[in-house]
Amino acid sequence: MDFQSIIRESAGQGIVLLKNEKNMLPLGEPDSISVFGRCQVNYYKSGTGSGGSVHVPFSVNLLDGFENLKKEGFKIPALNQELIQVYKNWINEHPFDSGNGEWASEPWCQVEMSLSDELVKAAAAKSKKAIFLIGRTAGEDQDNKAEEGSFYLTKTERENLRKICDSFEEVCVILNVSNIIDTSWLESEEFSGHIRALLYSWQGGMQGGQACADILCGKKSPSGKLSDTIAFKLEDYPSTKNFGSAEDEVYEEDIFVGYRYFTTFAKEKVQFPFGFGLSYTTFTQEVQKYDFDEENLYLEVKVTNSGSRTGAEIVQVYAECPQGKLGKAARVLCDFAKTKELESGKSEIVKISFPVKNLASYDDSGESGNAYSYILEEGIYSLYLGSDALHGEKILSKNGKIADGSEFTVTKTRVLEKLSQCCAPQKEFSRLKAGNQKSDGGFELLSEKVPLSQENLGEKIKANLPKELGHAELVSASNPAKIQFPDVVKNPALIDEFVASLSDKELMTLVRGEGMMSRKVTAGLASAFGGISQSLHDRGIPAVACSDGPSGIRMDNGKEASLVPIGTLLACTWNPALVEDLYEALAKEMISKNIDVLLGPGCNIHRSPLNGRNFEYYSEDPLLSGKMAAAMCKGLARSGGIGTIKHFALNNQESHRRTENSVVSERALREIYLRPFEIAVKEGNARAVMTSYNGVNGHKSASNFDLNTSILRKEWGFTGLVMTDWWAAMNDCEKGGEASGRNMSYMIRARNDIYMVVVNDTAESGGFGDNLPEALKNGSLMRSELQVCVKDILLFITETYAAHVPLRPLKSEITISTVLDSVPAGVKIYAPEEYATDSALSGDMYFDVPETASYEVFGGFIKDGGDTLSQSISNVLINGESVGSFECRSTNGVTMYSVAVQLVLKKGVYKINLEHTKPGILVQCLCLRRERLSPISSGEYE
Repeated sequence: MDFQSIIRESAGQGIVLLKNEKNMLPLGEPDSISVFGRCQVNYYKSGTGSGGSVHVPFSVNLLDGFENLKKEGFKIPALNQELIQVYKNWINEHPFDSGNGEWASEPWCQVEMSLSDELVKAAAAKSKKAIFLIGRTAGEDQDNKAEEGSFYLTKTERENLRKICDSFEEVCVILNVSNIIDTSWLESEEFSGHIRALLYSWQGGMQGGQACADILCGKKSPSGKLSDTIAFKLEDYPSTKNFGSAEDEVYEEDIFVGYRYFTTFAKEKVQFPFGFGLSYTTFTQEVQKYDFDEENLYLEVKVTNSGSRTGAEIVQVYAECPQGKLGKAARVLCDFAKTKELESGKSEIVKISFPVKNLASYDDSGESGNAYSYILEEGIYSLYLGSDALHGEKILSKNGKIADGSEFTVTKTRVLEKLSQCCAPQKEFSRLKAGNQKSDGGFELLSEKVPLSQENLGEKIKANLPKELGHAELVSASNPAKIQFPDVVKNPALIDEFVASLSDKELMTLVRGEGMMSRKVTAGLASAFGGISQSLHDRGIPAVACSDGPSGIRMDNGKEASLVPIGTLLACTWNPALVEDLYEALAKEMISKNIDVLLGPGCNIHRSPLNGRNFEYYSEDPLLSGKMAAAMCKGLARSGGIGTIKHFALNNQESHRRTENSVVSERALREIYLRPFEIAVKEGNARAVMTSYNGVNGHKSASNFDLNTSILRKEWGFTGLVMTDWWAAMNDCEKGGEASGRNMSYMIRARNDIYMVVVNDTAESGGFGDNLPEALKNGSLMRSELQVCVKDILLFITETYAAHVPLRPLKSEITISTVLDSVPAGVKIYAPEEYATDSALSGDMYFDVPETASYEVFGGFIKDGGDTLSQSISNVLINGESVGSFECRSTNGVTMYSVAVQLVLKKGVYKINLEHTKPGILVQCLCLRRERLSPISSGEYE
């Protein structure tokens, strides 16, 4: 399949049908339907922020999807065209609200047309069935809220739905949303029982509306299953009472996240369980074979399509483990597999195997006698084939020896992996624990105190200090830089010698990434790192290009790229093979645009439905999340791309993500929140990791030694690159405390290799004034620590596309060959080096170039406000052609200076304009000047 076909297929497989009474769906040719809701036109294709801001050449809304099916020769129902025109006319008068254009300013939902009784009744006279679309977005820097228009329906939406149900016997509600929202209203009496169908279409990228039409019209049978539990009330989620703190956020629910909580303590609070989803056909599952050895469990399941339509089914295997001394969730997903499309009456044998570690628990207390270990506690283990987390049947219903299959007894507690304490909390708090089993099958809800940290972190860090690889001055005396980076690419064994030949200045330059909008890589990307100084480039090190993801290539330069479905939808496909194919195709697009690294997948857990960035992540379940992230990494690698798993770790809210400190037990951290990252590393061969802004038990993720060294590198064997999130803050690796973006020495000590990002062209001259030079001078940071991080970076670069093509130029110049024939009378014409100031910047500026040469568009800009993560962009147009950009975040009132673009201009007069694509930036002065060879100092700002 081509890329668009794969996007369409993926978007369709992730749509989840939750209700379909009296077979309202699929819609057929005899049906006539009226479509309500502005999302039929303004169909949400993704969330906001860096995870969804892709400039697409087109996107298909629901109405387009119907029409495309018709053009393809597929029979579709008759659409109420008069109603469609009413909506189009109304939307023309009430255009889509994207906020003020600034970062994170788009509202969660759009204003909806209020329906009159007359309009609805007129529609019902033309159509038997109605579709009502409800839309929501979410995104970076803002969480959803427990309010109307976010988690809850607005008054207008609810009243519209009531009127539709009053006039139509059969109503289908489509949730075109990024996160799950409240659906407790589904069976409300005010809707007269007329809501026959409920569909989560999520946000399917540029083909989302097409995929939704495919499902509605029966071109495809729905096969998606929920990757989250939908409870009746927001308060039913155990994380709700502790969500959104600006300081300590206590993970009181511990391992009982999502269905682990509900299956253990509160089955009655579940409206739609994890793993649930309907089809237009039916299936039977029958175990053909099962086996067990010391390391793995094996199953063969015969899946038969017992219905009348073609469709695909998902085999879900759950475990019930003995409560033992540690306490367990009543159900844990062990593995899953999706069949191919099966015609009516056809079968497929699905083979499943999974490691016994998927049944294990981590003892962070020593209660079992095996502290800091993954163990199988003694007792009876039962396996279930489930249609979802709440419903399933035992594969084998007898006790017996381990080899007997689905129910087996472990007679003595078995240690699977012996580790050491890492990232344990220092503050006392209590966590949930399961008690005795009740008559209804659930368990008593108890609490216990969480084990606190006992480790001497300072001694651990000291014991892991590396030895110096050599010193550049010594190396140059005996072997004056004979080794070039291409030699290392051919023979990585030369890496130590190459790193030893680098000066302190070069080492520090390499651990600073620059951006955004760096001119040293493809324009408009999130960052560049590696050979971004002349001396490093002269050694043959390429500048590596990073693009925001994971839903597609974000380029803030007007260039277009493809947008794929959101992470939650992809998890609902339960189809890692399809996700691999999708990201293999995305990697081809990356390579075609000289992009090396995609900043995705997102591996964080859906701890709360309110997390604004859930759409970038996959699921409440660590196994499903990890399998999807691994598939994405493998798919990218097939075509030469590299993914970055993020945000490591516990980025489970947006509103206070920079200040929040996650207070969590080591057990929950390992079993739930780190598990997806571990799977992505071990099964997906993830090569890059991005740390998060938040703290983990007092230590910022970007400078957390246990996270980045003890667990990621030493336990998991990760050998790739670790980068910070953009403009992160770090604190003392040992003592914690206050954090700052200037504390890069702590980042290096934790072996977080590279800081993202400093202002363009300042990586060599000191970034924005970090403490690396001072720390090296006073000995608080060893040169060897810096060398180890640089070694990580350079070895990573050897794996990138950039290292295997001719060295890209450090500065890509644009040639403007057309000069103006004339200029308006009376306008000021500036000479090179002469500044146009703020009074002239809002209009056309004319510059007279006296000779053909290389020039820079250089300017000073300012942005007020304390939000240091916001991004504003002003594109520079010369003679109407976009050639470069000024990009900034908040400068806190300090004027910054930067080069927007280098270009070659012929002798003549040129017109320059500024186009503010993301407001907030105030460009104060601008000039055209002959290119300077020295780095540009932009001052310091946090």
